[in-house]
Amino acid sequence: MWFLLSLACMLFWGGADLFYKKGTDGSDRYSHLKIAVWVGLVMGVFAVALMPFSETKFSVHALLLNAVRYSPASLGYIVSMVVGYAGLRYLEVSVVSPVQNASGALSAIVMVIWFSATGGLAKIKEDYNFIDLVGTVIIVAGVIALAVVEQRLAAGERGLPEEEKKYRFGALALIFPLLYCLFDTLGTAADGIILDEETGLGLGEIDVLIIYGLTFFVAGIIAWAFLLFKSNKPYNPFSKGERTKGVAALFEEGGQIFYVYAMAAKPILAAPMVASYCIVSVVLSRIFIKEKLKTAQYVCVAAVILGIVALGISDGIKEG
Repeated sequence: MWFLLSLACMLFWGGADLFYKKGTDGSDRYSHLKIAVWVGLVMGVFAVALMPFSETKFSVHALLLNAVRYSPASLGYIVSMVVGYAGLRYLEVSVVSPVQNASGALSAIVMVIWFSATGGLAKIKEDYNFIDLVGTVIIVAGVIALAVVEQRLAAGERGLPEEEKKYRFGALALIFPLLYCLFDTLGTAADGIILDEETGLGLGEIDVLIIYGLTFFVAGIIAWAFLLFKSNKPYNPFSKGERTKGVAALFEEGGQIFYVYAMAAKPILAAPMVASYCIVSVVLSRIFIKEKLKTAQYVCVAAVILGIVALGISDGIKEG
C-alpha cells in the first residue's frame, strides 16, 4: 500500500510543481508569498474539514501540545516550500525540482541513522530487502544525476545573450533549491520519525494533516498581512490572474494526504520515492510548457522510473 500511496503523491506533487511555475510571475518580487497565501488557505480549509475525523479530541491544550511535537517537521516544510516558490522566479521547473528533491535521499540517510541509534536497526533489516536497496539506490542516483545535469545546463548558458538564456541567474539562483533541499531534508526526516507506526510519537495521520494544515494556514495569514503592509491594499487570491496558484495549492494538499500515509507505513522507502516526483515535474514541464530536455535528462528520468519499478516489484513480492 505504501508504494501506491507514494506513487499517488508523486503524481499530485508533480502536478503542483507545474502549476506553481505557471502561476509564478517572474516580475513580481512577492509572487512566492502569494503562493504561500493560497497554500495556507487550502490547507486550512482541509484541516478544518478533517477535524471531525481526528483521533484526538482537540482542546486548545492538546492542539498546542501536538503542534509543538510536530513543529520540527512543519517548520522545515513551510520554510522549504516558501524558499522553493521564490526559486521558481529565477529557474525552470526542470532545474528547481530535481535539485530540491535530493532531500529524499538525504532524509532517508538521516532516518537510517536515527532508527539505528534508537535500536530500530533490526526493524529496518526485517522490512527492507535487497531489491528495496537496489531500487532506492537507483532512484537516489537518478535524482542526484538529474540535479547535476541541470546545474551544468545552467552554467553552460552564462555567456549567452539575455534573450537566449533559459536559466537567467545561473548557479547563483541554485541557492533557492539548495536551501529547499536542506529544510525539506529536516522536515522529511522528522516526519519519518514522528509518523513511524511502531516508534513514532503517536500522532495519527489525520491529526498530522490537521496540525500541518493549521500551521500553514497561520503562515499564509502572516504572508497576507505582510503583503498588505507592503502594498497598502489587500491581496485578493481569488482574482482572475491568481487562480492558477489555487490549482497548485489543491495539488499540493492532495499530495500531502497521500504522503502522510506513505511515510507512516514505510518512511525510509517512501521518502526517496516521493522525492522522485521531480521526474513527473520534468515530464509535465516538457509537455505543457515546452521545456526542452537533453538526452542526459531522459537517461536520468529512465533510471528513476527503473528504480520505482524495482520497488513496486519488491512490494508485490512481499504482499504475495
